[in-house]
Order: sequence, then structure tokens, then C-alpha cells
Amino acid sequence: MCGRYAASRRPEDLAGIFEIEREVPPQETLAPDYNVAPTKEVYAVLDRPLKDAEDERPVRQLRRLKWGLVPSWAKSPEGGARMINARAETVHEKPSYRRPFAARRCILPADGYYEWVTGKQERDLEAEGKKKRPRKQPYFVLPADGSVFAMAGLYEFWRDRTLPDDHPQAWWATCSVITTEAETTPLAVAPAEGPRSLYDIHPRMPLMLTPDRWDAWLDPARTDPDELRDLLAPPPTGLMRAYAVSTAVSNVRNNGPELLKELDGPEEGTLF
Repeated sequence: MCGRYAASRRPEDLAGIFEIEREVPPQETLAPDYNVAPTKEVYAVLDRPLKDAEDERPVRQLRRLKWGLVPSWAKSPEGGARMINARAETVHEKPSYRRPFAARRCILPADGYYEWVTGKQERDLEAEGKKKRPRKQPYFVLPADGSVFAMAGLYEFWRDRTLPDDHPQAWWATCSVITTEAETTPLAVAPAEGPRSLYDIHPRMPLMLTPDRWDAWLDPARTDPDELRDLLAPPPTGLMRAYAVSTAVSNVRNNGPELLKELDGPEEGTLF
């Protein structure tokens, strides 16, 4: 599961990290967002030929996409808010995701992601699909070395047929985060009190791509689903840390760097 994350890096910082050739125009830059929620616009890294360019080679771009994928064949964009995550195990076969998986893959840069913890029994029930787990104590999960959290993603274009071709909102560009099974091995840095592994926090996690996979993942020339599925392997273990943060993050209207402040212990009691 990935339903909220933080993304505060500036476009120029992301350009250096991902070797961006085409940045977003200055007038279209996004403000740092410490509480990214579904339907918000986010930065995405993708390789794609530039529109109307004579050279058809893929260009590494930083683009703005709306979080919540709308399939190209959808009659309306209303379902996008529900399609924020695609499961790595089935992304190659689900009708909404299989076409973008083969041709439109992206990286969604983040500082890290938020997840909410409850007791072990409720987590086990959720993993079995028997109960929706209520949100309680939020934790922030991020690379232990402070590097960018490069989430594997998909993007898609949807045409609003109710608008004329020259309307600025005629085309929607949307995205989804790919998730995988959460690691059960110990965190590189675990909180003094609380979860010892990512699975203790939630049975799912965003699929993090290490730098050695970025080029292959973004390459639009790679279209064979069987070969692409090899890129969905989980990252090496022991790269992540997690710590408790204020329950203020549970309200999407709250937004600021204070949401990332590490607490000495959880505000809400949970069982481990």
C-alpha cells in the first residue's frame, strides 16, 4: 500500500539525480509537498520522445502527472482516485495496467512514504483481505542513507472527449505507484520502540528501484512483459529506516516539513 508520501526535492536537484534532459518549465514547478495524497499532481521521471520534435529518440524528462491512473479506454476519470497502486504480482495482466506496464513506465521520486500501524492481529486480517485496517500511528519510511526514494510507477494518457482539442485540460496525464510485498527482514535503522521490519508496519510497500535499474525501467524500447517482470524484483534488504511521526499527517490538509519530524515514540499505542 502507498497512499501518502513526501516529495520535497527541487526540480534542479531531481535533474541532477536522474540525469534529466528536459525539465518542467519554471512556471509549472511544484512546491515541496510533505503530504502527497491521491489526485494531487506529482513529479515523474520518464523517457519519451519530445512532442513535435524531428528527433524521435526518447528524452529523459521530468513531468507533472496526476496521482491516480485513468486508463486510456475509461469513459470518465472518476475512478482514478482508486487506482493509485498497482500490484507488482499482477501488473502485467490487469486490463488497466498491462498496456502502460509494457510501454509507459516512470519513476516517482519521493523522500519517503507514510504508513499507519495497528496491532498484529488486525494486520494479519488485512493481509488476508478480511478486514480494512484503520489508520492509527503513522510512520515515515525512507532510505537509511537519505537518498531519493525512487518508486516504480506507470503513467497513462486519457482524452476528455467533452472538450475541444485545443483545450488545456483535454488530455489527462496520470500515474500509479507499483507496490510489492513488504520486507520481513530487520530495518537498517528501526525505532527504539515499535516495528522492527517493514512488514510490521504494513504487508505491502512501494517498489523501490535502485539506481542500477533506472535506465532499464524507463527504457520504452523494452516491451516484453516477461523481461520487464524481472525488473519487479524487490530491492536488496537492509536499505530502509522507519520512525514514528505526528498523527497530524493523517489530515491531508496539514502540510509542512514538521510532518517529517521524528518522534521519540509513537503517539498512538500499537501492539508488536
